[in-house]
Amino acid sequence: PMTFTDVPDTAYYAEAVNWAVAKKITGGVGNGLFAPNDPCTRAQIVTFLWRAAGSPVVNYAMNMTDVAEDAYYGEAVRWALSEGITTGTGDGKFSPDATCTRAQAVTFLYRASGAPAVSGNAAFSDVATNAYYAAAVKWAEKNGITGGIGGGLFGSDNNCTRAQIVTFLYR
Repeated sequence: PMTFTDVPDTAYYAEAVNWAVAKKITGGVGNGLFAPNDPCTRAQIVTFLWRAAGSPVVNYAMNMTDVAEDAYYGEAVRWALSEGITTGTGDGKFSPDATCTRAQAVTFLYRASGAPAVSGNAAFSDVATNAYYAAAVKWAEKNGITGGIGGGLFGSDNNCTRAQIVTFLYR
């Protein structure tokens, strides 16, 4: 497996990073680095999901004004739009360089998994039952994808790091 100088064997995300590299979901950021604590951008998360799905090529009209056809994430965004994983951020934009929040990350994962029905309530005090991500958080928790950030909190608006997102994907 590819080893990154910034991913210690003892890190909670080490196994997930090795899995993601083996599955060709990520190759790191260059120079032998994975940058686990860097915020994960919206472009990166849809690219990870797209690669995890086998990098399908879809015939779908992409009308996002801020996504160039030849961008590394262009086909991933096209696929995510066609699958209903994202609708963008409004006004014909996808905001590829915006940092993905934990709420957005689990919502993308949940939709990529077909948005299965989940019963009961999320165990986190900071997730309102009517939040757009409430079902996704509940699904992620029930499936062992996340246990939150501690103290009974999910941390919806916190930045999702690269280490967290590959760990979510792996689980």
